[in-house]
Amino acid sequence: MPLRTATRTWFSISLRTFGGPAGQIAVMHNELVDQRRWIGEQRFLHAVSYCTLLPGPEAQQLAIYLGWLLNGTVGGLIAGTLFVLPGYVALMGLSAIYVKWGPTDAVTAMFAGLGPAVLAIVSQAVWRVGVRTLKHRMLVVIAVGAFAGLYLFDLPFPIVIGAAGLTGYLLHRARPEPPSLPSSPPSTEAELEPAPLIADDALHGERPSRGRAARILGIGLVLWATPVIIAAITLGRSHVLVDQGLFFSGTAVVTFGGAYAVLSFVAQRAVDVYGWLTPGEMINGLALAETTPGPLIMVVQFVGFLGAYRNPGDLDPWLAAILGATLVVWVTFVPCFLFVFLGAPHVEGLRHNRALSAALTAITAAVVGVIANLSVAFSLHTLFRRTTTHDWGPLQVVGPVWSTVSFRAIAVTALAFLLVFRFKLGVLRVLAVCAVVGAALYLAAQ
Repeated sequence: MPLRTATRTWFSISLRTFGGPAGQIAVMHNELVDQRRWIGEQRFLHAVSYCTLLPGPEAQQLAIYLGWLLNGTVGGLIAGTLFVLPGYVALMGLSAIYVKWGPTDAVTAMFAGLGPAVLAIVSQAVWRVGVRTLKHRMLVVIAVGAFAGLYLFDLPFPIVIGAAGLTGYLLHRARPEPPSLPSSPPSTEAELEPAPLIADDALHGERPSRGRAARILGIGLVLWATPVIIAAITLGRSHVLVDQGLFFSGTAVVTFGGAYAVLSFVAQRAVDVYGWLTPGEMINGLALAETTPGPLIMVVQFVGFLGAYRNPGDLDPWLAAILGATLVVWVTFVPCFLFVFLGAPHVEGLRHNRALSAALTAITAAVVGVIANLSVAFSLHTLFRRTTTHDWGPLQVVGPVWSTVSFRAIAVTALAFLLVFRFKLGVLRVLAVCAVVGAALYLAAQ
């Protein structure tokens, strides 16, 4: 794949990465698997399964992995960087506006229609990935079980994924050859599509080795730690930038469970321990992150911006805010490149291991349940201003506070579903139409 062509494509994808991992994975699947036929279906799902196991934002790591598949290390660097860059720029500007003027009507109106639009895109992702993935009844059971474990029992994400992988492995041991699926003549749209550029059974040219792993580990660790070390030397160990660098570096390696699980931990520490911002501001930051491109974990940039602005030390507050936001983004996402570049060649080499493939296939089925759980969580946050948790013995169900329903959001969501499922408009058109309609409805109600 010519690097220039791939770069243009990744930049186009980066402008549509709204809505958390479900929507982002859907955008990449539509662009790279369905439209351009660069990646095979099973190859894509294999990459999703591996990235789901890693700490950090799985969609951004998936972009790195797919960029590496297409163009090697340079391709992975470009894909992963572009995946974050638009959100970084947008959230930096919105953070500055928030600090200067607070949550203004203009900013709120700007994004009033994007959340409902993303909800429709995420729902489309659940449907598409489910149809392509759940081709056996046991995979359906695993997907439903993963959803129930997360939504009904609030199980930790690693336990759900680990249980799915173990189930797949044990099923393979009990019945190495899965039941054959009914055959049909090659008349479906998927079967008539041209072969992908990187087929499901193609070999990748980059092989794992100790020398390669040592180089990547050395370079990655130096890049990861250098900004924090520089801040400690020039500003002192007690400066807020050093605290932020160390805290979010640690968070980057333990953030299993998706953005919402991570943000509960970040919010508790940032609000109650460090005092970088208030609980209400943490919610506002999440709202900004949900309505800008990039991973939802980009809310940490907002936390870094406000925390450094209010505790600048000897620095100018605005300079401290920009440095804090940039440092937090750096230490959050550099490990993603490190994890993917270290593991991808090994994962590629294990694609034909049947026992591992069975485990990863089960994990992929569980991912459908994970995406469905994320779509439910996103629906609750989009259509209702408040949610509540119901404890019924072992069940812990998050539900809406019905009195806080947003009829405006419901109207825009209905429009988005119509545009996506009935008229099959592209993501950018759906976002544009819903943004205009949402802003008009918001301003009309003021």
